[in-house]
Amino acid sequence: MNSIKTTDHTKIFYEDRGEGQPIVFSHGWPLNGDAWDEQVLFFASRGYRCITHDRRGHGRSSASWHGNDMDTYADDLAQVMDHLQLKNAIVVGHSTGGGEITRYLGRHGTRRVAKAALIGAVPPVLVQSKNPEGIPLSVFDGLRASIAGDRSQFYKEFSKPFYGANRAGSKVSEGLLEQFWLSCMQVDLNSALECIKAFSETDFTEDLKKIDVPTLILHGEQDQVVPIAASALRSSKLVQDATLKVYPGAPHGLTATHREQFNADLLAFIKS
Repeated sequence: MNSIKTTDHTKIFYEDRGEGQPIVFSHGWPLNGDAWDEQVLFFASRGYRCITHDRRGHGRSSASWHGNDMDTYADDLAQVMDHLQLKNAIVVGHSTGGGEITRYLGRHGTRRVAKAALIGAVPPVLVQSKNPEGIPLSVFDGLRASIAGDRSQFYKEFSKPFYGANRAGSKVSEGLLEQFWLSCMQVDLNSALECIKAFSETDFTEDLKKIDVPTLILHGEQDQVVPIAASALRSSKLVQDATLKVYPGAPHGLTATHREQFNADLLAFIKS
């Protein structure tokens, strides 16, 4: 099993597949690195080295009672990238993973990074108290209460807006929804709860301003989890070299529901 021990002795699991220019994928909440399997297959088959990791408390990484915050998540990612001695990497983050790589770039710079991609990402800040177009804190309090009360049922229900399966005409398979539930159930309970605060209340404004590499900001117009007006439309104005791409009608989990289009667009961005 590939893993590192961080400075606070937390085990971070990672996978390193393929050869060529590295692409580092950071997953959303409450998933793990397996969420990127289809992208790994696509890009590794086309001459890229694909690195995924499970955030602390998620999947095969160990849980820690402290450190479930964006600074620590970013430092964990930095330690994985330093361990692998990556150079000229493309960093790609979905949802909470978009926050993770944004904070990584803000804290650690771009010496290992050539380009970045923020997909359905949480920056600049989701909570309404810090963002007039954001989500009320009461919504995040409700998420915490639901997970603490019956996390299994919550994850089952949450899969539907995540992939837009609650919209008329949806073609999302039951298998995808069950796969989502299975991944969610591998998250440590305390880690899941504390990660909500991390992805909703962290302000990434200054991190976005520090990004000095070409950045793709890609978002679904019908994202019910991370509303585009609160996130991508604002972030794209803060990153100095940003390309904004919006998928009409796409949900939060567009890396799965719009996989072929997303893979093609990300490949084009990497090659540009």
